[in-house]
Amino acid sequence: MNENGFVDRTLSNGLRVVIEPMPHVQSAAAGFLVRTGARDEEPRLAGVSHFLEHMCFKGTSKRSWHQITIDFDTMGSTYNAFTSKERTFYFGWVRTEDLEKQIELLADMMRSTIPPDEYEMEKKVILEEIAMSDDQIDRQVYELVHEKAYAGHSLAWPVLGTTDSISRLTRDELHGYFQDRYHPANMILVVAGNVQPDDVMAMAERICGSWQGRAPRPPRLKPAAVKPGLFKTKSERFVQQAMILAYPAPSATDEDRETGDVVASILGGHNSRFYWNIIQAGIAPHVAAFRVDYCDHGMFMAYAFCEPPKADELLAAIRREMQRINDEGVTPDEVQRVKNRTRTGLATEAEAPYYRLMQLAGEVDVLGAPRSVAKRLADIDAVTVDRVREYFKKWPITGPGLLVSLGPRDWPN
Repeated sequence: MNENGFVDRTLSNGLRVVIEPMPHVQSAAAGFLVRTGARDEEPRLAGVSHFLEHMCFKGTSKRSWHQITIDFDTMGSTYNAFTSKERTFYFGWVRTEDLEKQIELLADMMRSTIPPDEYEMEKKVILEEIAMSDDQIDRQVYELVHEKAYAGHSLAWPVLGTTDSISRLTRDELHGYFQDRYHPANMILVVAGNVQPDDVMAMAERICGSWQGRAPRPPRLKPAAVKPGLFKTKSERFVQQAMILAYPAPSATDEDRETGDVVASILGGHNSRFYWNIIQAGIAPHVAAFRVDYCDHGMFMAYAFCEPPKADELLAAIRREMQRINDEGVTPDEVQRVKNRTRTGLATEAEAPYYRLMQLAGEVDVLGAPRSVAKRLADIDAVTVDRVREYFKKWPITGPGLLVSLGPRDWPN
Protein backbone atom coordinates (compact mmCIF):
# COMPACT_ATOMS: atom_id res chain seq x y z
CA MET A 1 0.00 0.00 0.00
CA ASN A 2 1.44 3.39 -0.93
CA GLU A 3 1.58 6.47 1.30
CA ASN A 4 -1.82 7.68 0.05
CA GLY A 5 -3.54 4.44 1.04
CA PHE A 6 -3.87 2.95 -2.46
CA VAL A 7 -2.74 -0.39 -3.78
CA ASP A 8 -1.64 -0.31 -7.43
CA ARG A 9 -0.48 -3.61 -8.91
CA THR A 10 -0.41 -5.34 -12.29
CA LEU A 11 -1.12 -8.96 -13.19
CA SER A 12 1.39 -10.85 -15.31
CA ASN A 13 -0.84 -10.42 -18.38
CA GLY A 14 -0.77 -6.62 -18.04
CA LEU A 15 -4.11 -5.98 -16.32
CA ARG A 16 -3.65 -3.14 -13.84
CA VAL A 17 -5.58 -3.29 -10.55
CA VAL A 18 -6.07 -0.15 -8.42
CA ILE A 19 -7.59 -0.56 -4.96
CA GLU A 20 -8.62 1.86 -2.21
CA PRO A 21 -9.39 0.08 1.06
CA MET A 22 -12.21 1.75 3.02
CA PRO A 23 -12.40 -0.22 6.28
CA HIS A 24 -15.10 2.02 7.79
CA VAL A 25 -17.82 0.86 5.33
CA GLN A 26 -19.69 -2.41 4.82
CA SER A 27 -19.68 -2.53 1.03
CA ALA A 28 -17.41 -2.49 -1.99
CA ALA A 29 -17.60 -1.20 -5.54
CA ALA A 30 -15.68 -2.53 -8.53
CA GLY A 31 -15.46 -1.61 -12.16
CA PHE A 32 -13.60 -2.30 -15.37
CA LEU A 33 -12.27 0.86 -16.96
CA VAL A 34 -11.72 0.44 -20.70
CA ARG A 35 -9.43 3.18 -21.97
CA THR A 36 -11.30 3.87 -25.17
CA GLY A 37 -14.11 6.22 -26.10
CA ALA A 38 -15.61 8.27 -28.90
CA ARG A 39 -12.39 10.18 -29.62
CA ASP A 40 -10.59 6.89 -30.30
CA GLU A 41 -12.91 5.91 -33.14
CA GLU A 42 -12.46 6.27 -36.88
CA PRO A 43 -15.11 8.47 -38.59
CA ARG A 44 -16.80 5.50 -40.23
CA LEU A 45 -17.09 3.82 -36.80
CA ALA A 46 -18.48 6.83 -34.94
CA GLY A 47 -20.55 5.54 -32.01
CA VAL A 48 -18.96 2.07 -31.89
CA SER A 49 -17.69 2.47 -28.29
CA HIS A 50 -21.17 3.27 -27.01
CA PHE A 51 -22.75 0.52 -29.12
CA LEU A 52 -20.24 -1.95 -27.66
CA GLU A 53 -21.17 -0.85 -24.13
CA HIS A 54 -24.74 -1.93 -24.88
CA MET A 55 -23.65 -5.24 -26.38
CA CYS A 56 -21.57 -6.22 -23.34
CA PHE A 57 -24.87 -6.53 -21.46
CA LYS A 58 -26.32 -8.76 -24.19
CA GLY A 59 -24.66 -12.09 -23.60
CA THR A 60 -21.49 -14.11 -23.01
CA SER A 61 -20.50 -17.75 -23.45
CA LYS A 62 -21.77 -18.29 -19.87
CA ARG A 63 -24.79 -16.01 -19.63
CA SER A 64 -27.66 -14.70 -21.72
CA TRP A 65 -28.66 -11.05 -21.37
CA HIS A 66 -31.50 -12.22 -19.15
CA GLN A 67 -29.14 -14.10 -16.84
CA ILE A 68 -26.78 -11.11 -16.62
CA THR A 69 -29.65 -8.98 -15.34
CA ILE A 70 -30.80 -11.65 -12.89
CA ASP A 71 -27.29 -12.11 -11.52
CA PHE A 72 -26.89 -8.39 -10.89
CA ASP A 73 -30.22 -8.29 -9.10
CA THR A 74 -29.52 -11.44 -7.09
CA MET A 75 -26.55 -9.65 -5.55
CA GLY A 76 -28.62 -6.54 -4.97
CA SER A 77 -26.04 -4.69 -7.03
CA THR A 78 -26.23 -1.03 -7.93
CA TYR A 79 -24.74 -1.32 -11.40
CA ASN A 80 -24.43 0.48 -14.69
CA ALA A 81 -22.01 1.53 -17.42
CA PHE A 82 -21.25 4.65 -19.40
CA THR A 83 -19.30 5.72 -22.44
CA SER A 84 -17.69 9.14 -22.82
CA LYS A 85 -15.34 10.81 -25.27
CA GLU A 86 -12.34 9.14 -23.62
CA ARG A 87 -13.40 6.05 -21.67
CA THR A 88 -15.95 3.31 -21.09
CA PHE A 89 -16.67 2.13 -17.56
CA TYR A 90 -18.65 -0.87 -16.26
CA PHE A 91 -19.29 -1.01 -12.53
CA GLY A 92 -21.28 -2.41 -9.65
CA TRP A 93 -21.67 -1.76 -5.92
CA VAL A 94 -22.47 -4.62 -3.53
CA ARG A 95 -21.99 -5.93 -0.01
CA THR A 96 -18.35 -6.78 0.60
CA GLU A 97 -19.12 -10.49 0.76
CA ASP A 98 -20.45 -10.37 -2.82
CA LEU A 99 -17.47 -8.55 -4.30
CA GLU A 100 -15.94 -11.59 -6.02
CA LYS A 101 -19.28 -12.43 -7.62
CA GLN A 102 -19.56 -8.84 -8.81
CA ILE A 103 -16.07 -8.81 -10.32
CA GLU A 104 -16.69 -12.19 -11.98
CA LEU A 105 -19.91 -10.99 -13.57
CA LEU A 106 -18.37 -7.76 -14.85
CA ALA A 107 -15.33 -9.68 -16.13
CA ASP A 108 -17.60 -12.12 -17.96
CA MET A 109 -19.24 -9.15 -19.70
CA MET A 110 -15.78 -8.00 -20.81
CA ARG A 111 -15.64 -11.29 -22.79
CA SER A 112 -18.98 -10.72 -24.54
CA THR A 113 -19.85 -12.88 -27.54
CA ILE A 114 -21.60 -9.91 -29.20
CA PRO A 115 -24.63 -12.16 -29.83
CA PRO A 116 -25.67 -11.84 -33.50
CA ASP A 117 -29.35 -12.31 -32.68
CA GLU A 118 -29.19 -9.32 -30.29
CA TYR A 119 -27.11 -7.09 -32.54
CA GLU A 120 -29.80 -5.81 -34.90
CA MET A 121 -32.28 -5.36 -32.08
CA GLU A 122 -29.81 -3.27 -30.10
CA LYS A 123 -29.00 -1.21 -33.18
CA LYS A 124 -32.67 -0.17 -33.26
CA VAL A 125 -32.44 0.82 -29.58
CA ILE A 126 -29.41 3.03 -30.25
CA LEU A 127 -30.98 4.65 -33.31
CA GLU A 128 -33.97 5.49 -31.13
CA GLU A 129 -31.60 6.91 -28.51
CA ILE A 130 -30.07 9.14 -31.20
CA ALA A 131 -33.53 10.27 -32.28
CA MET A 132 -34.43 11.13 -28.68
CA SER A 133 -31.19 13.08 -28.35
CA ASP A 134 -32.13 15.07 -31.45
CA ASP A 135 -35.19 16.29 -29.54
CA GLN A 136 -33.16 17.63 -26.60
CA ILE A 137 -31.91 21.15 -27.20
CA ASP A 138 -29.27 20.99 -24.46
CA ARG A 139 -27.74 17.81 -25.95
CA GLN A 140 -27.86 19.20 -29.45
CA VAL A 141 -26.18 22.53 -28.72
CA TYR A 142 -23.51 20.71 -26.68
CA GLU A 143 -22.78 18.40 -29.62
CA LEU A 144 -22.84 21.38 -31.99
CA VAL A 145 -20.15 23.26 -30.06
CA HIS A 146 -17.92 20.16 -30.16
CA GLU A 147 -18.56 19.75 -33.87
CA LYS A 148 -17.44 23.33 -34.54
CA ALA A 149 -14.65 23.62 -31.95
CA TYR A 150 -13.01 20.34 -32.98
CA ALA A 151 -13.82 20.20 -36.68
CA GLY A 152 -11.66 17.58 -38.35
CA HIS A 153 -10.79 15.92 -35.03
CA SER A 154 -12.32 12.87 -33.37
CA LEU A 155 -13.62 14.97 -30.45
CA ALA A 156 -16.06 16.50 -32.93
CA TRP A 157 -18.43 13.58 -33.30
CA PRO A 158 -21.03 12.54 -30.69
CA VAL A 159 -20.59 9.64 -28.30
CA LEU A 160 -23.80 8.09 -29.64
CA GLY A 161 -22.56 8.31 -33.21
CA THR A 162 -24.88 9.40 -36.01
CA THR A 163 -27.88 7.78 -37.64
CA ASP A 164 -25.74 7.16 -40.71
CA SER A 165 -22.69 5.69 -38.91
CA ILE A 166 -24.76 3.40 -36.68
CA SER A 167 -26.98 2.26 -39.53
CA ARG A 168 -23.92 1.23 -41.57
CA LEU A 169 -21.98 -0.37 -38.67
CA THR A 170 -21.70 -4.15 -39.05
CA ARG A 171 -21.34 -6.70 -36.31
CA ASP A 172 -17.95 -7.74 -37.69
CA GLU A 173 -16.71 -4.15 -37.44
CA LEU A 174 -17.96 -3.86 -33.88
CA HIS A 175 -16.45 -7.21 -32.94
CA GLY A 176 -13.11 -6.20 -34.44
CA TYR A 177 -13.09 -3.01 -32.39
CA PHE A 178 -13.97 -5.06 -29.32
CA GLN A 179 -11.00 -7.37 -29.83
CA ASP A 180 -8.66 -4.42 -30.42
CA ARG A 181 -9.62 -2.56 -27.24
CA TYR A 182 -11.01 -4.95 -24.59
CA HIS A 183 -7.83 -6.61 -23.34
CA PRO A 184 -5.48 -6.25 -20.34
CA ALA A 185 -3.17 -3.63 -21.86
CA ASN A 186 -6.12 -1.29 -22.37
CA MET A 187 -8.14 -1.99 -19.20
CA ILE A 188 -7.92 -1.28 -15.48
CA LEU A 189 -9.82 -2.99 -12.66
CA VAL A 190 -10.71 -0.39 -10.03
CA VAL A 191 -11.98 -1.39 -6.55
CA ALA A 192 -13.01 0.72 -3.55
CA GLY A 193 -14.52 -0.41 -0.26
CA ASN A 194 -14.08 -2.65 2.76
CA VAL A 195 -11.63 -5.04 1.13
CA GLN A 196 -8.31 -6.74 1.76
CA PRO A 197 -6.01 -5.88 -1.18
CA ASP A 198 -4.38 -9.31 -1.26
CA ASP A 199 -7.83 -10.90 -1.48
CA VAL A 200 -8.78 -8.61 -4.36
CA MET A 201 -5.56 -9.41 -6.22
CA ALA A 202 -6.25 -13.12 -5.77
CA MET A 203 -9.76 -12.62 -7.17
CA ALA A 204 -8.38 -10.69 -10.14
CA GLU A 205 -5.85 -13.43 -10.87
CA ARG A 206 -8.46 -16.19 -10.65
CA ILE A 207 -10.97 -14.36 -12.82
CA CYS A 208 -8.83 -12.40 -15.29
CA GLY A 209 -5.41 -14.02 -15.18
CA SER A 210 -5.99 -16.07 -18.34
CA TRP A 211 -6.86 -13.06 -20.49
CA GLN A 212 -4.48 -12.54 -23.38
CA GLY A 213 -2.83 -9.15 -23.87
CA ARG A 214 -2.62 -7.15 -27.08
CA ALA A 215 -1.27 -3.78 -28.11
CA PRO A 216 -2.78 -0.70 -26.36
CA ARG A 217 -5.01 1.67 -28.29
CA PRO A 218 -3.23 3.93 -30.83
CA PRO A 219 -1.88 7.25 -29.51
CA ARG A 220 -4.35 10.11 -29.49
CA LEU A 221 -3.99 13.11 -31.77
CA LYS A 222 -4.11 16.35 -29.78
CA PRO A 223 -6.77 18.81 -31.02
CA ALA A 224 -6.04 22.38 -32.01
CA ALA A 225 -6.96 25.24 -29.66
CA VAL A 226 -10.54 26.46 -29.69
CA LYS A 227 -10.79 29.39 -32.12
CA PRO A 228 -13.23 32.31 -32.10
CA GLY A 229 -16.13 32.02 -34.48
CA LEU A 230 -19.89 32.14 -34.95
CA PHE A 231 -22.01 29.14 -35.91
CA LYS A 232 -25.79 29.16 -35.90
CA THR A 233 -28.37 26.55 -36.74
CA LYS A 234 -32.01 27.48 -37.23
CA SER A 235 -34.38 24.71 -36.20
CA GLU A 236 -38.15 24.82 -35.89
CA ARG A 237 -37.91 21.66 -33.78
CA PHE A 238 -37.30 23.81 -30.69
CA VAL A 239 -39.28 26.59 -29.04
CA GLN A 240 -36.40 28.17 -27.14
CA GLN A 241 -33.09 29.60 -28.32
CA ALA A 242 -29.98 27.92 -26.93
CA MET A 243 -26.45 29.31 -26.98
CA ILE A 244 -22.97 28.36 -25.85
CA LEU A 245 -20.08 30.79 -25.61
CA ALA A 246 -16.77 28.89 -25.38
CA TYR A 247 -13.11 29.71 -24.75
CA PRO A 248 -9.92 27.63 -24.34
CA ALA A 249 -9.50 26.22 -20.81
CA PRO A 250 -7.21 23.92 -18.83
CA SER A 251 -7.20 20.22 -19.66
CA ALA A 252 -7.85 17.47 -17.12
CA THR A 253 -4.12 17.24 -16.44
CA ASP A 254 -3.37 20.97 -16.21
CA GLU A 255 -2.40 22.46 -12.82
CA ASP A 256 -5.01 25.19 -13.35
CA ARG A 257 -7.94 22.76 -13.52
CA GLU A 258 -9.17 23.35 -9.97
CA THR A 259 -8.92 27.11 -10.37
CA GLY A 260 -10.95 26.86 -13.57
CA ASP A 261 -13.64 24.90 -11.77
CA VAL A 262 -13.78 27.47 -8.95
CA VAL A 263 -14.16 30.26 -11.51
CA ALA A 264 -16.96 28.36 -13.26
CA SER A 265 -18.78 27.81 -9.97
CA ILE A 266 -18.56 31.47 -8.96
CA LEU A 267 -19.68 32.62 -12.39
CA GLY A 268 -22.36 30.09 -13.24
CA GLY A 269 -22.80 27.50 -10.53
CA HIS A 270 -24.98 27.34 -7.41
CA ASN A 271 -25.87 30.79 -6.03
CA SER A 272 -23.64 32.33 -8.72
CA ARG A 273 -23.30 35.67 -10.48
CA PHE A 274 -25.27 34.32 -13.43
CA TYR A 275 -28.01 33.26 -11.05
CA TRP A 276 -28.37 36.61 -9.34
CA ASN A 277 -27.76 38.89 -12.30
CA ILE A 278 -29.40 36.97 -15.13
CA ILE A 279 -31.88 34.37 -13.87
CA GLN A 280 -33.21 36.45 -10.98
CA ALA A 281 -33.32 39.48 -13.29
CA GLY A 282 -35.83 37.60 -15.47
CA ILE A 283 -33.62 37.51 -18.56
CA ALA A 284 -33.43 33.71 -18.90
CA PRO A 285 -34.64 30.63 -17.00
CA HIS A 286 -31.34 28.81 -17.26
CA VAL A 287 -27.73 29.90 -17.59
CA ALA A 288 -24.62 28.11 -16.33
CA ALA A 289 -20.84 28.03 -16.65
CA PHE A 290 -18.65 24.94 -16.60
CA ARG A 291 -15.33 23.57 -17.76
CA VAL A 292 -15.29 20.57 -20.09
CA ASP A 293 -11.95 18.81 -20.04
CA TYR A 294 -10.14 16.01 -21.80
CA CYS A 295 -6.69 14.51 -21.25
CA ASP A 296 -5.05 17.11 -23.49
CA HIS A 297 -7.57 19.91 -23.96
CA GLY A 298 -10.36 21.88 -22.34
CA MET A 299 -13.13 24.38 -22.96
CA PHE A 300 -14.75 26.92 -20.65
CA MET A 301 -18.42 27.28 -21.57
CA ALA A 302 -21.28 29.58 -20.71
CA TYR A 303 -24.49 27.79 -21.65
CA ALA A 304 -27.99 29.28 -21.65
CA PHE A 305 -31.40 29.18 -23.25
CA CYS A 306 -34.24 31.68 -23.37
CA GLU A 307 -37.23 32.91 -25.33
CA PRO A 308 -35.95 33.76 -28.83
CA PRO A 309 -36.70 37.52 -28.62
CA LYS A 310 -34.50 37.76 -25.50
CA ALA A 311 -31.40 36.20 -27.11
CA ASP A 312 -29.58 39.52 -27.65
CA GLU A 313 -30.25 40.67 -24.10
CA LEU A 314 -29.13 37.31 -22.70
CA LEU A 315 -25.88 37.20 -24.68
CA ALA A 316 -25.08 40.78 -23.65
CA ALA A 317 -25.66 39.88 -19.99
CA ILE A 318 -23.43 36.80 -20.23
CA ARG A 319 -20.62 38.75 -21.86
CA ARG A 320 -20.96 41.51 -19.26
CA GLU A 321 -20.57 39.09 -16.35
CA MET A 322 -17.68 37.28 -18.00
CA GLN A 323 -15.88 40.55 -18.74
CA ARG A 324 -16.39 41.72 -15.18
CA ILE A 325 -15.05 38.59 -13.50
CA ASN A 326 -12.15 38.44 -15.95
CA ASP A 327 -11.15 42.08 -15.33
CA GLU A 328 -12.02 42.50 -11.65
CA GLY A 329 -11.44 38.99 -10.33
CA VAL A 330 -13.33 37.37 -7.48
CA THR A 331 -13.75 38.04 -3.76
CA PRO A 332 -12.34 35.96 -0.90
CA ASP A 333 -15.90 35.22 0.22
CA GLU A 334 -16.83 33.81 -3.20
CA VAL A 335 -13.78 31.55 -3.24
CA GLN A 336 -14.43 30.37 0.31
CA ARG A 337 -18.06 29.47 -0.40
CA VAL A 338 -17.01 27.30 -3.34
CA LYS A 339 -14.36 25.61 -1.19
CA ASN A 340 -16.91 24.89 1.52
CA ARG A 341 -19.34 23.32 -0.96
CA THR A 342 -16.53 21.27 -2.47
CA ARG A 343 -15.40 20.04 0.96
CA THR A 344 -18.91 18.90 1.79
CA GLY A 345 -19.27 17.15 -1.56
CA LEU A 346 -15.95 15.36 -1.25
CA ALA A 347 -16.64 14.38 2.36
CA THR A 348 -20.01 12.81 1.55
CA GLU A 349 -18.75 11.08 -1.59
CA ALA A 350 -15.77 9.69 0.32
CA GLU A 351 -18.18 7.80 2.59
CA ALA A 352 -19.61 5.71 -0.27
CA PRO A 353 -17.51 3.25 -2.32
CA TYR A 354 -19.73 3.86 -5.36
CA TYR A 355 -18.81 7.55 -5.58
CA ARG A 356 -15.16 6.95 -4.72
CA LEU A 357 -15.03 4.43 -7.54
CA MET A 358 -16.15 7.10 -10.01
CA GLN A 359 -13.50 9.53 -8.77
CA LEU A 360 -10.76 6.90 -8.87
CA ALA A 361 -11.61 5.71 -12.38
CA GLY A 362 -11.39 9.17 -13.88
CA GLU A 363 -8.14 10.04 -12.16
CA VAL A 364 -6.43 6.72 -12.85
CA ASP A 365 -7.31 7.10 -16.52
CA VAL A 366 -6.31 10.75 -16.98
CA LEU A 367 -3.76 11.50 -14.25
CA GLY A 368 -2.22 8.04 -14.18
CA ALA A 369 -2.88 7.62 -10.46
CA PRO A 370 -5.72 8.39 -8.03
CA ARG A 371 -5.69 11.22 -5.51
CA SER A 372 -6.68 10.72 -1.91
CA VAL A 373 -9.57 12.75 -0.54
CA ALA A 374 -7.02 14.74 1.47
CA LYS A 375 -5.07 15.55 -1.71
CA ARG A 376 -8.22 16.58 -3.57
CA LEU A 377 -9.12 18.90 -0.68
CA ALA A 378 -5.61 20.33 -0.60
CA ASP A 379 -5.77 21.07 -4.33
CA ILE A 380 -9.03 22.98 -3.87
CA ASP A 381 -7.73 24.79 -0.78
CA ALA A 382 -4.76 26.01 -2.83
CA VAL A 383 -7.08 28.12 -5.00
CA THR A 384 -6.92 31.77 -3.90
CA VAL A 385 -8.01 35.16 -5.17
CA ASP A 386 -4.47 35.69 -6.46
CA ARG A 387 -4.48 32.37 -8.30
CA VAL A 388 -7.75 33.31 -9.96
CA ARG A 389 -6.18 36.57 -11.09
CA GLU A 390 -3.24 34.66 -12.58
CA TYR A 391 -5.63 32.16 -14.15
CA PHE A 392 -7.31 34.86 -16.23
CA LYS A 393 -3.94 35.98 -17.59
CA LYS A 394 -3.51 32.50 -19.06
CA TRP A 395 -7.13 31.61 -19.74
CA PRO A 396 -9.11 34.82 -20.51
CA ILE A 397 -12.87 34.57 -21.09
CA THR A 398 -13.28 37.87 -22.93
CA GLY A 399 -13.40 38.74 -26.60
CA PRO A 400 -15.54 37.11 -29.29
CA GLY A 401 -15.06 33.50 -28.21
CA LEU A 402 -16.73 30.66 -30.05
CA LEU A 403 -20.46 31.37 -30.14
CA VAL A 404 -22.86 28.59 -31.12
CA SER A 405 -26.60 29.22 -31.45
CA LEU A 406 -29.44 26.74 -31.94
CA GLY A 407 -33.16 27.46 -32.05
CA PRO A 408 -36.12 28.74 -34.09
CA ARG A 409 -34.50 32.13 -34.69
CA ASP A 410 -31.80 32.81 -37.28
CA TRP A 411 -29.64 34.43 -34.65
CA PRO A 412 -27.37 36.35 -34.32
CA ASN A 413 -28.34 38.29 -37.43
